[in-house]
Amino acid sequence: MHRRALRLYGQFLGPGELGFDIGAHVGSRVRTWRRLGARVVAVEPQPDCLRILRWAFRQDGEVAVVPVALGAQAGRARMALSTATPTVSTMSPEWIGSVATDRSFAKVRWDRALDVNVTTLDSLIAVHGMPSFCKIDVEGFEANVLEGLSRPLRALSFEYIPSAHERSLTALAIVDELGTGAGGYRYNYSPVESMRFASDRWLDATELVRLLDFFRPFGRSGDIYARLSRYPSGYRGRSGGAS
Repeated sequence: MHRRALRLYGQFLGPGELGFDIGAHVGSRVRTWRRLGARVVAVEPQPDCLRILRWAFRQDGEVAVVPVALGAQAGRARMALSTATPTVSTMSPEWIGSVATDRSFAKVRWDRALDVNVTTLDSLIAVHGMPSFCKIDVEGFEANVLEGLSRPLRALSFEYIPSAHERSLTALAIVDELGTGAGGYRYNYSPVESMRFASDRWLDATELVRLLDFFRPFGRSGDIYARLSRYPSGYRGRSGGAS
C-alpha cells in the first residue's frame, strides 16, 4: 500500500514542490508526500489530531501545520465531532443527514461540537504559495472549500462517498468551472484506499460521472482526482496503476 501511495502521489508531487493536505487528520498523506521530498501545508482543525500532527512533525521545517478549517469564506463555524471516529467529523449537517442511511456509518455518533476558525483556499495560497497538488478530505464540506478558491490548481483530489453523491457532483461542477479558462480538467477515480486509478485513461467530467455511477451501488468511498489538461510534460502518465 505504501509503495502504491508513493507511485500515485509521485505523479503530482516531487522534491521541493508544495502540497496542501486539507483535512490532514493525523498525517498519513503528509508522511507519504515528505517521502517524495515535497513541502507540505497540513490543515486540520481538530485539537486531538493537531496534537499528533504537531508532535509528529515538530522537527520538520518543511511541514506547516495550520490549525483551521477551510470554507467558502473566512470566519467561525461549528464542527460536529465524532469521538470514536474522528475521521468523519464534519462541518456539514446536510452531509450527516445524507450518510445516515449508509450502513458503513451505522455506528457513527457525532457526540460533540466545536467552534473552529475558518479560512479559504485563496488565503492559504496567499500565505504559503500555489500548491502543485491539493488533497481535500473534509467529510461533505468539499464544495464549500472549493468555493473559497478563485483560480484553478494544477492538480487536486476530493473525497467521494456514494451516499452523498449529489454533494460530490456539486464539488465536481465547481472544479470543472474553475478549469475552463485553463484548458479544462481531466479526471480519474481511486476507490477506497486502493491507491490505484479505476480508469486506465483520464476522463472528462461526463465520463467520470458514468464511472462513479458504476461504483455507486457498491457503497464504497474513494477519491476523485483532477489534473489540468495542460499538465506539465514531467507528468508520468498512468504510473499509479489501474484496477
